[in-house]
Amino acid sequence: MRLGFLGCGTIASAVVRGLAGKGHQITVSERSASHSSALAEAYDEVAVASNQEVIDASDVVFLGLMAETAEDILSSLAFRDDQQVISFMAGADLDQVSGWAAPARAAAVMMPFPGIAQGGSPIMPLGDTELLGRIFEPDNLVFVLEDGAELKAYLAAQAVLSPAARLVGDAADWLGQRVADPAQGEAFLRMLLSTSLQVSGCSELIEALNTPGGFNQRLRLYMEEAGMREDLAEGLDKLEG
Repeated sequence: MRLGFLGCGTIASAVVRGLAGKGHQITVSERSASHSSALAEAYDEVAVASNQEVIDASDVVFLGLMAETAEDILSSLAFRDDQQVISFMAGADLDQVSGWAAPARAAAVMMPFPGIAQGGSPIMPLGDTELLGRIFEPDNLVFVLEDGAELKAYLAAQAVLSPAARLVGDAADWLGQRVADPAQGEAFLRMLLSTSLQVSGCSELIEALNTPGGFNQRLRLYMEEAGMREDLAEGLDKLEG
């Protein structure tokens, strides 16, 4: 496909890296010049152009802009009616994107994660999941959402990624003060968590680690008694609200 990216920040760059080498022609905008130039240097099929040139060269256009500035940027650009637009902007729904990118078709809103650069990443979209499947699968997995309310709930729930990383990072720091190779200690914890959750559901994993008096049970109960679950639920409610 001929794919274009308006905005080339960290997340858009990760998407480009994940799509490079798949036979696409990719054009990225000059915004975030350090990212766009690095991509062009790394991949022969990636070119850097102005915003309008990105649109002119593409059949599918990804919007990696800030929702607060998107309308001002897009209002000066001319889309075609044979184009499809996919937005990475959490703060703009499909109706808004449709108005900003007319006469192009607003195909989907999707929230990529950094892991999409390597593949094996979940994709939570609202809109044309068939199009997204053609672009991103089978290297990644598209999770189908029903409506805007589901997207909002998924957006809130995915925020658990940062505190989960904080927990693992803090445990790795604690471990690093007690072992000869701190980097190996962090790699061990990251691998332990990712592989365990990949092969088992959360409830099943908790039960498997629920040996009475075991380290896993003792730490989990200590943190639950300290209010971990209530704090998490309260935080998610505030994000969704």
